[in-house]
Amino acid sequence: MHTELLPTHTPELFRQAVERAAALLRAGEVVAVPTETVYGLAALATSAAAVRRIFEVKNRPAGNPLIVHVASRELALACVTQWPPAADALARAFWPGPLTLVLPRAPGIPDVVTAGGETVGIRWPSHPFMQALIRECGTALAAPSANISNQLSPTRPEHVLKSLGGRVPAVVDGGPCPVGVESTVLDLTVRPPRVLRPGMIHAGALAAVVGTVEASPAAAPDAVWRSPGQMPRHYAPRARLLVLAWADDAGLRRELTAQGCAAPRAFVVAHTHVPSPAGLGGVSVIPHDAEAYARALYAELHRCDERGAETIVVEAVPETPEWAGVADRLRRAAS
Repeated sequence: MHTELLPTHTPELFRQAVERAAALLRAGEVVAVPTETVYGLAALATSAAAVRRIFEVKNRPAGNPLIVHVASRELALACVTQWPPAADALARAFWPGPLTLVLPRAPGIPDVVTAGGETVGIRWPSHPFMQALIRECGTALAAPSANISNQLSPTRPEHVLKSLGGRVPAVVDGGPCPVGVESTVLDLTVRPPRVLRPGMIHAGALAAVVGTVEASPAAAPDAVWRSPGQMPRHYAPRARLLVLAWADDAGLRRELTAQGCAAPRAFVVAHTHVPSPAGLGGVSVIPHDAEAYARALYAELHRCDERGAETIVVEAVPETPEWAGVADRLRRAAS
């Protein structure tokens, strides 16, 4: 299959890309599209056959549900059977944006979207292309990350082409994703609400709107998942990934030796204690700021893979609420 790359960097190209992507989606195809979090692999959420194509292209387990993307409150209401006051308050505070709300699903949402469960995750993305595409299609879009299941999420069009080139008819080039990690997922079917997947909208920000929120315990393997991002190993590069802490170069070398790592094939991603590159495969620095770090993380892990890293050593991030989404992705990638 030939994969078209659809540019969007002028108003006319943007319009053409929206029309082409919508035509493909209405024909039952899947299309890789930019969102503010990561690139998504979109299909019409109300078409079970189209959604099954997502699972086929990604080699995604059938028990891993999808998030449904909307571009209006009215479309969100059409996807669920209940819309509690907490949903309204959270939508006013954080939508459009990287927050997914889990609610009882409407009959029009196929089983394949929810992995057979009775709830559905709904999100109103802020990316202008995704909003325009949903409006052009006139219906909600299901869209997990545009990559082979369990591999690194794509935050640039070239990441998508590397993973899914030849497997999808089109990739929309919307440039780098400005958030860089997947959305926060909050389950509103339980009391108090429960964070199923942390993201850049952290628990403290959610609690400021709806009061107490809980962290979700680890999902049981045989449970019906209400959210993606529950697999113990997820978001993983090809290279072995280690999350380590060190105070100086000597401490890092001791950690590498203890882990059985060959220093010349180890690529270090640091934010505070930046080691000398001598004897290492490479050293890169991501800013010690949670939002800037999240924006850069996946692209840096992709770069390490492309440079032939055997091991990627990531400096441990702070254990504070604003870093919870990043820490979750690193923990699962290192599992």
